Amino acid sequence: MTTWPILSVTTFLPLVGALIVYLSRGDDEASRRNSRWIALWTTIITFAVSVILVVRFDPSNADFQFVEKSAWLATGITYHMGVDGISLPFVILTTALMPFCIIASWKSVTSRVREYMMAFLILETLMIGTFSALDLVLFYLFFEGGLIPMFLIIGVWGGPRRVYASFKFFLYTLLGSVLMLLAIMALYWNGNTTDIPTLMHTAVPRSLQTWAWLAFFASFAVKMPMWPVHTWLPDAHVEAPTAGSVVLAAILLKMGGYGFLRFSLPMFPLASHDFAPLIFTLSTIAIIYTSLVALMQEDMKKLIAYSSVAHMGFVTMGIFAGTMQGVAGGVFQMISHGIVSGALFLCVGIVYDRMHTREIAAYGGLVNRMPLYAMTFMVFTMANVGLPGTSGFIGEFMTLIGTFKVSIPTAFFASTGVILSAGYALWLYRKIVFGELVKPSLMTIKDMTLRECVILFPMIALTILFGVYPKPVLDMSAASVQQLVNNYTTAVTAVKAAALLH
Repeated sequence: MTTWPILSVTTFLPLVGALIVYLSRGDDEASRRNSRWIALWTTIITFAVSVILVVRFDPSNADFQFVEKSAWLATGITYHMGVDGISLPFVILTTALMPFCIIASWKSVTSRVREYMMAFLILETLMIGTFSALDLVLFYLFFEGGLIPMFLIIGVWGGPRRVYASFKFFLYTLLGSVLMLLAIMALYWNGNTTDIPTLMHTAVPRSLQTWAWLAFFASFAVKMPMWPVHTWLPDAHVEAPTAGSVVLAAILLKMGGYGFLRFSLPMFPLASHDFAPLIFTLSTIAIIYTSLVALMQEDMKKLIAYSSVAHMGFVTMGIFAGTMQGVAGGVFQMISHGIVSGALFLCVGIVYDRMHTREIAAYGGLVNRMPLYAMTFMVFTMANVGLPGTSGFIGEFMTLIGTFKVSIPTAFFASTGVILSAGYALWLYRKIVFGELVKPSLMTIKDMTLRECVILFPMIALTILFGVYPKPVLDMSAASVQQLVNNYTTAVTAVKAAALLH
């Protein structure tokens, strides 16, 4: 496709930026300013390079593109990179959000700025690598590596209970991933390769499919996170700095959904079909239960964190429906949720920077002092509810249609989550923005600054654009999703036909 390894450049550019930040030593004001600017320019250049991927990408081709392959470790483990219509949207989401995260941390992070910027740049490399890796060992290294910078971001720059939250996040995610490592070894012994495209077309015995599916599921379910292994997420969100929450909600959670699309459905289609009722049950519980829990929260970040678990329930439900609309809707919902939830956490960060509290009860009547903020927050609240005309509607609607074809009760119960989400999101908005401005501490609060507008206005534009015109995202992933669904359906149909013959 190209004469230069564009995917490796996109992946490792942030790492180069982290090295430059490391070399700009010193802890005076000049050094801190340099670290911020180096990090910002690195993320902007990385995004610019990733745009070339979109321009040169052929959406009609379902195969992997921009493929790079070279010998790496012994016994057939290769350095193999490539993207298709399912992984490219996530790569772009990652590179596009990172500059906003750096700008969001400009004023709020004042201690160890150098190390903070390095952690974010290293995290960016590991996240892009996770979505681009086409070798199981390489994928595992990127997937697990992302834990370390995130652990540090929460543990060093987080809130008062940061150490507890960071260890809980680390141990939950690590425990699930140990099982995935065992499954990767089993797949290697079965197919004699760790190459993902090869393994997608390698027959996996029925018994191994079941065990490997469960092992991969353990890792991806914690990462998503699915109910009941979601309890690390509210703690991590509440303690993480604003930009940390944005990355966690917008990108790290999506690795679980991406894993289901890349491994569970194509490699273990029979097990995916067998376990679909389990996924439907867990997804429905997640959508209803965590929406009710969100209604009870007193902390803004916790409420949005629980809403993330509910929205991810739609994703898992859509993916395991195994229909074209379900899977395409799952991909779209993840991209939309990445923009909307990231923006909601930034909105919380804006008032937190002014008042240093996230208690819902501490606010009220902000529309009187912050009309611009009230408008911005309203757009993302409506998108979070799934209002038609916002990107949140498209993803939820498609996953529900896709699931309806397979399981009407699941789609029915999941639909109630749409009503509940309106309940908690509008309650939060009313409590913070509307009402009388009576609290003395809020009398002098300032509206959004230019820096905050620069971060949030592009996100407003994307939320509305994809709500009215979702074609760019859907077209990019259409061919790859179609191929995935066809292979899945063929495998399941063949087994059903064989069972009928016997």
